[in-house]
Amino acid sequence: METKRIHLVVEKDGEIKVTGLPCKQGQHVELIMVMGIPSSPGKRSLTAKDLIGSEIVGLWRDRTDISDSACFARQLREDAQNRRKQ
Repeated sequence: METKRIHLVVEKDGEIKVTGLPCKQGQHVELIMVMGIPSSPGKRSLTAKDLIGSEIVGLWRDRTDISDSACFARQLREDAQNRRKQ
């Protein structure tokens, strides 16, 4: 089974046109519609400057229980990856 996610804007009431799908004649498919998805106009990626100016940089600055923040972050990532495997 394969899933395909396509985001569309309804241009005419009651009609949605979807083309170019990877399906063949006679193949059974299921269409699930999720309506009311909020749009994200002007959404952009964070730049390094944005990240440095954010609250996340220096988040652990006052933590006395973290002596090496890079090591601590690496351990958090490793723990998160191992949780997915379990």
